[in-house]
Amino acid sequence: MDSDTRKATIRRLALARRSRLDPAERSRGGAQIVRRLLELPEVAGADPVLAFVSIRSEVPTDVMLSAVLDAGKTLLLPYVADDGSLRAAPVSSLAEIEPGYRGIPEPRPRLRLVKAEPAVIIVPGVAFDATGARLGYGGGFYDRYLAAAPGVPRVGVCFEAQLFEEIPVEPHDEPVDIIVTEERAIRCSRT
Repeated sequence: MDSDTRKATIRRLALARRSRLDPAERSRGGAQIVRRLLELPEVAGADPVLAFVSIRSEVPTDVMLSAVLDAGKTLLLPYVADDGSLRAAPVSSLAEIEPGYRGIPEPRPRLRLVKAEPAVIIVPGVAFDATGARLGYGGGFYDRYLAAAPGVPRVGVCFEAQLFEEIPVEPHDEPVDIIVTEERAIRCSRT
């Protein structure tokens, strides 16, 4: 089976697993993930924080986004620019978010940041493995963004059900450094 076929199979499995989580379990697990995430030194000491607004059955991020803002930190949220690249803009309130590219919530003011580069990047994903390999939805937006931000800690968030023994990796795929689930934080070891 080639890499694209394996990725498509894992993507379908991971999305099905995530969607089958009971809403109460998703909410409880999401709260545990956010607690663990905010306790990480890479996140607790970071400012600005680049995060994302959750969609569908992803780990709910609204509490985490509010916690970043309540701590007086700069919250950066991603958006897809007209040229198709992923960029980030600051928001001072969750009321500044509206549907953007493909209906995904984005910051309403789409201003390219020049000075405020993220100190940590919290990354969504469909599936992860313990080496930090990440499988997204297939557009490559985060891979390109992460490639342009070397050295910035990358933290993936997901439910345990989204962890796999091995995610196929191609040269353009960008890994994460830490994965946070409802049960643990995994410091990734790349082999």
